[in-house]
Amino acid sequence: MADERIDKSGSASLDGQPPDPLRWKALALLGTAFFMTILDSTIVLTAVPSMAADLHLSVSGVQWVLTGYVLTFGALMLLGGRLADLTGRRRVFMVGTMLFVLSSLMCALASSGGILIASRLAQGVSAALMAPTALAILMTTFTEGTERNKALGIWGGLGGVGATAGLLVGGVVTSSFGWEWIFYINVPIGLGILALSPVLLRESRARGLMRSFDFAGAATVAAALALLLYAIFKAPAEGWISLTSGGLLVVSAALFLLFVFIEARAAAPLVPLRVFRLRSLVSGNLTIFAVGLAVDGMLFPLTLYAQDVLGYSAMQFGLMSAVMTVMSVVGAMAGQAMVTKMGLRRVAVPSLLLIMIGCLLLVWVSADGSYREDVLLGLLIFGPGMGGAFVAAQIAALTGVAEEESGLAAGLVDTSFNIGSALGIAIVTTVAVSRTNEMLAAGGPQTDHAIALTEGYQSAFLVTVVFAAIGLIAAFFLSGSPQGQETNESAESSPVKSLD
Repeated sequence: MADERIDKSGSASLDGQPPDPLRWKALALLGTAFFMTILDSTIVLTAVPSMAADLHLSVSGVQWVLTGYVLTFGALMLLGGRLADLTGRRRVFMVGTMLFVLSSLMCALASSGGILIASRLAQGVSAALMAPTALAILMTTFTEGTERNKALGIWGGLGGVGATAGLLVGGVVTSSFGWEWIFYINVPIGLGILALSPVLLRESRARGLMRSFDFAGAATVAAALALLLYAIFKAPAEGWISLTSGGLLVVSAALFLLFVFIEARAAAPLVPLRVFRLRSLVSGNLTIFAVGLAVDGMLFPLTLYAQDVLGYSAMQFGLMSAVMTVMSVVGAMAGQAMVTKMGLRRVAVPSLLLIMIGCLLLVWVSADGSYREDVLLGLLIFGPGMGGAFVAAQIAALTGVAEEESGLAAGLVDTSFNIGSALGIAIVTTVAVSRTNEMLAAGGPQTDHAIALTEGYQSAFLVTVVFAAIGLIAAFFLSGSPQGQETNESAESSPVKSLD
């Protein structure tokens, strides 16, 4: 493979160049952007009642405010990452950040539900440009091995904090200043990121690849992912084999098959199918998909249990889940250090076991329970497992990938996690609602509603144990070699690395 050197435009280099002296400051900048995109997927939850009252939102309107962001975010991340590879990673990152600032401002200034929904969709598009591109820049800024593992450990910690901090931050901001400010706060942060990006980030792009763009592949995979995610969102309410959800799933599957057909014949494919010959990438994506299933599959019923059964407010639940957030950061940082010395498998397998145990402990939550007796221990065990599994799976999915395809790899791993998250929520929601309805139907009007709800949530937590077991199986296929010592050798022997 030809050496990658820093050209006059400042493109990042991986071969024969000293480490970027600004790499840790660049990580802080990229991490801030990543945290902001993750936070915005949950921060609106506590603001929904205020939004609905002010803008006269219907139930379906509220659903689109919540899911519209996730829908466009998840459907376009793969496209965003590949676009960055071809046209310049810093450039796409900055375009995404500017769009994120503008769409956040539009959300804050929205005078109707329609404007708010359209702005949330635009926010999702911008996040799909920012998140995978930021991860791709991290990959080109840090050389594969110990330092990149450390950077990814920090990245995983930020993801864990962002995923759970939205409820707390959203509650405080909404109650203190109004729902508009959950969007206004993105504006100065985004502008600061834009101002510092040319200073701290190198421009980099794929070399030796055709500059033509695979429009047919891009449109097909975006449509397939969008339909898949929308079908998943609709399934709990309408049924998995209903005309709407079932039909969307069939059409999505057909589009995915068409996408594979297009990519196999395209001169410059959006997703070169040869990347799936890289075992680490495939096993890493399968593991992080299962982690997404388990993490959000657990968090969603836990949120409902805390509020509907234990009587906590959303803000109180945010504080209650802080212990899991802290432990996830501990797990992420410990995981990256152990991956370097012990290998991916020896970190991922125990981490998935911790997730399984944490979910299993939640199966015994009770209708007259409490946070300390029913929830705390499960969160203490689940947290470090989540952090360690996320980091190990992410490192695996990005190991051995050529620099010119770092955006593609980042888009794949982000897409795998987000589809897993959406599917996990949909499945546990279906299970919980079905079990609760069965209890209410069997017991009649005298059935205690809290007990019926609790039975449903217990069934949902049991399903997340199965999700974690799927991840555990995938984790056994990860590399057992210490990542700081042998990744370079494996990368050089990989067919994905040899493009010239």
